[in-house]
Amino acid sequence: MSPGTTGPQDPTAPPGSAETSDHPGDGGRVVLTAQEMSRALRRIAHEILEANKGPQDLVLVGIPTRGGPLARRLAQAIRDVEGHTVPTGTLDITMYRDDLRDQPVRHVEPTELPDGGIQDKVVVLVDDVLYSGRTVRAALDSLADYGRPRIVRLAVLIDRGHRELPIRPDYVGKNLPSAKTERVSVRLAEIDGHDEVGIATGPRREGHP
Repeated sequence: MSPGTTGPQDPTAPPGSAETSDHPGDGGRVVLTAQEMSRALRRIAHEILEANKGPQDLVLVGIPTRGGPLARRLAQAIRDVEGHTVPTGTLDITMYRDDLRDQPVRHVEPTELPDGGIQDKVVVLVDDVLYSGRTVRAALDSLADYGRPRIVRLAVLIDRGHRELPIRPDYVGKNLPSAKTERVSVRLAEIDGHDEVGIATGPRREGHP
């Protein structure tokens, strides 16, 4: 992944758009500040607990790159509320993408699942930006290789629309209507040094997916 992006880009995204994020560039605007992002994640954590009737059997699995830190933040928020440590992990989807024939070989991200695995667990997939849904489809295929969860749910920080598959998030930090020519940028302190979500219009920068 290039710096400033979040996870592999959607294979069908046109230039200047992403299922994941890119730098806002000149003329971009901030749509979530650090404080707003924190509030959104705390709300999602409460919604997860409410839907699951507590933290039992929960596993939070992030889709690299930024899904991992977001999953860990949600786990911390749940621990702050319940005093219970929810297992977290990351799930590589590289070999499950539907654009492998058309794109250069991508860097394989690590898959690190909790020791207890995902069999018969309530797995919440976590990603930063939901766009066409193809990344999530690849994640579901990858997840099936590691076990059969009882339930799989989806939490995303940003839903920017433009779905191409029948995939819908269960938990959303912010719905962000966008044009396909716009870029959504998610930056996290763990990777980028600060928290911020921005949106901008314009061509992709050289070197970014």
